[in-house]
Amino acid sequence: MKENRETTGRENWSGRLGFILAAAGSAIGLGNIWRFPYITGENGGGAFILVYLLCVAIVGLPIMICEITLGRHTQRNPAGCFAMLTPKSSLLSHFLGAGMVLTGIALLVFQSYGWGIAALVLGALVFRKSWRLVGIMGVLTGFLILSYYSVVGGWAIGYAVKAAANQLSFDSMEPAKETFVNFVSNPLPVIGFHLLFMLLCVLIVYKGIQKGIETACKIMVPLLFIIMLMLILRGLTLPGADAGIRFCFTPDFSKLTAQGVLIALSHAFFTLSLGMGAMITYGSYLGKDENIFGAAVWIVALDTLFAILACLMIFPAVFAMGFEASEGPGLLFQVVPAVFHKIPFGPLWAVLFFLLLLMAALSSGISLLEVVTAYLVDERKWPRHQAVVLSGIVIFQLGALCAVSLGDWEAMRGTEKIITACFGGAKASFFDLIDNLTSNWMLPLGGLFIALFTGWIWGVRKAIEEIRHGSKNFADVHLLTLMAGLKDDPSHNGGTHPLTLATLWGIFIRFVCPVAILITFLHTIGWLNLTP
Repeated sequence: MKENRETTGRENWSGRLGFILAAAGSAIGLGNIWRFPYITGENGGGAFILVYLLCVAIVGLPIMICEITLGRHTQRNPAGCFAMLTPKSSLLSHFLGAGMVLTGIALLVFQSYGWGIAALVLGALVFRKSWRLVGIMGVLTGFLILSYYSVVGGWAIGYAVKAAANQLSFDSMEPAKETFVNFVSNPLPVIGFHLLFMLLCVLIVYKGIQKGIETACKIMVPLLFIIMLMLILRGLTLPGADAGIRFCFTPDFSKLTAQGVLIALSHAFFTLSLGMGAMITYGSYLGKDENIFGAAVWIVALDTLFAILACLMIFPAVFAMGFEASEGPGLLFQVVPAVFHKIPFGPLWAVLFFLLLLMAALSSGISLLEVVTAYLVDERKWPRHQAVVLSGIVIFQLGALCAVSLGDWEAMRGTEKIITACFGGAKASFFDLIDNLTSNWMLPLGGLFIALFTGWIWGVRKAIEEIRHGSKNFADVHLLTLMAGLKDDPSHNGGTHPLTLATLWGIFIRFVCPVAILITFLHTIGWLNLTP
């Protein structure tokens, strides 16, 4: 392993802790601090959280193990990873390509021209690139997500500044909503904060894996935890906070719908940074002696812990102040400032909260930038500093279009007619288009193809051989023996056991995960209606 790294010149994590904190930082992000609380509020609280935990276990963890294993085995970025492992001919990829082409023809017949052309192009690319397209799509997904993600990161910076200047003092929801709308609609300051966020990402990734990403995450992840605990303790001391705790931890399944279950599954995928190439890239810097399964469990556990802490940070305070939990995406930027205004030392707590949001966004943003950087370094042989700077510039420019499209910029108004004509009613702003394309299409498709490739093309056996390096218990110890705490007992470890973590993972990755992701994907894009 050391010889391979010296030959390729690739960096590596200093150890298991650095990798876990970096990967956990990538997973935690805005998905937990911003998105998870508001979708929990929209879907009934406790019951939704329970379903989310189940989805993380049956889909999130198996795919996480897949991506880290692929990355470590190839020591490459997503595009290079699939280029290295893709066979010369694959019947399954030809079948998928033919299905997409036929779907495109059907969509054209039914006059859905935008999706029809997209399906035809994608089908042709599958025929030409085979499974290599999955890796290319992973790099592109990371690139596109960061372009609008950095805009939201800029919002966090802007609101931290506003909180420090005591400009978030609202007695009710109406002025809070008006302030937020005016803020995101004003292009110059939003682009300025977006630029500042991208500069922070570039500076960290520019320094490399150990000195940049790992060092930053070793600082930010513990700080995230400390600030969250401070905000949670402050919220729990408010009169009436117990209603928020009951909302989080008292399951009411009458409030949970089939739509809510699918949202939980979709978010379990989104929040773990799966399908966007980040975990493959981070896994490529992992040493052979590290325990992939143990690291994946720690990453998923930390991500889930922060998601639940985010709910405890938000809902007790929201209920104590008499606001609605189901305010939707504006919960953090509209409700939370109004909540802080009503408690002692509100501006201080508001500043801490938006700094927390900024660090969460930054820990994910650097992982997305590293995906693009690793591709340019590995495949195009660019020096790291050149790859980071130029990637940052291009992503900033695309993000600026996302930021401006939310305002009243006449040059962007024509996109509404184009998008509606092509895609049948999709949201008109460029920001929403990129969000919809990546979250609802590219991420689930990326995860689906990663599961299919690992389970049916590269093969579960080869994957397990890679996982065995640093994790023999994963494949060699009976599952019940492991759960009973007898993994080191010779009387229980002899012979070949049919039921191990490896066999269970193989079943999930070949059958359970692809079916679950496909159902969620088809429902999300409106091709499968599971709601009554």
